[in-house]
This record gives sequence, C-alpha cells and structure tokens, in this order.
Amino acid sequence: MAFDADLLRKCADPSLEPAIVEQFVRQGGSPDPLAVTVRSGNRIILVSPAKTSEQALALVREHVRKAVVRVGVTQFPAGIGIRDASELNPALVDPCENIRMGTALFGKVWRIVFKWYGNPTSEEVMPQVLEDALHAWQTGQFEGAAVFSAPDPGEPKAAKQRREDVPQLSPATAPAPSDASAVDPNKAAIRVDLSGIGGKAP
Repeated sequence: MAFDADLLRKCADPSLEPAIVEQFVRQGGSPDPLAVTVRSGNRIILVSPAKTSEQALALVREHVRKAVVRVGVTQFPAGIGIRDASELNPALVDPCENIRMGTALFGKVWRIVFKWYGNPTSEEVMPQVLEDALHAWQTGQFEGAAVFSAPDPGEPKAAKQRREDVPQLSPATAPAPSDASAVDPNKAAIRVDLSGIGGKAP
C-alpha cells in the first residue's frame, strides 16, 4: 500500500513513534481516504465505492448503527462515542483528521496491549505486541476487554525514562509546543524499533 509519508508525519498523534504509525496504517488502514468498510459479524457487506467525501459520509451514516463501519486512511471505527448517525463528524473522511483520530485511538490500544505484556523493554517482543495491538484494533477486543471504551493506561514508566534520556534542546532553541498533547506526559512517545517487522500483516 502506498501512503503519503509527509501526511503521516504531519497528522499522526505524537503519542506514537513514527515506526508504529507506519506499520499501523500500512497493515490496519487503507490508502483510500474515502474507503468505507462495513461488516456484520464475520460477513463483509459490499458497498459502492465512494467518490466524494459526501458519498463516503452518507455510506457511514447509512450503516453505522446497523453494522461495524470502518472509514478512511486508518479505518477508524465510525460508531465509537456516538448515539445517532447525525452526530458523525465530516472529519472522519478528511485524510489528516482521520489519521489524527485513528492514531490517537490506536495509541490507547497499543498502550493497553503493551501494559498487558508487562511494559516490556526487549525489542524482540515488540513485533508481537504490535501484532496483538493490530488484531485488537481490527476486532475491538483484547483479552476480553473492549479496547475502544477501556481507560487509557497511560505511558509506562520505562518508556517515560527512555524519553527523558533523549537529549533535550535548550530553552533558547527548543520549538514551542503546538498543543497540549506535546507536553502531556500521558501522550509521550514509546520509543521502539519496528524496522525488523518487514510489513508482514498479522
């Protein structure tokens, strides 16, 4: 799948390392920002491909309370946090906003799985953590828990220590944070090397 690397860097939630973002979008997402996937149980419901953002949003609204609907670059679960289809935000089909929302939610899923593994520090276990996090993203479940509605466990202490060990810019040269997430310790990056995965889907 071909993805816009610059768009991922610009729009992805800063709580995730770029390597995790790339693997997440490549394996769990879609290169089509208007992609709408509808599932009922184990069955995929075929829908006409959307050619405009309006058509994509209309498809989501048509199916969202009747089936599991995923949308956009990150295949974001469209029904999360809404009670009625009228509450759906057009941002779902905006590439940058979809990446922002999708990576933020996947970041929580990643941290849930990472904590279950005991906040490991070994690089060898990271591919398995990612595989399980991707499976949890696709199913909405991990070890019997609904990951999208589960509380965010926050950043592990080990990951925080690794982040603090990275040399910091002096106040005179450090760029000002653009938003609150840039200084929120619960949204700090987990630094892992996933280069050895090779893009293999779970």
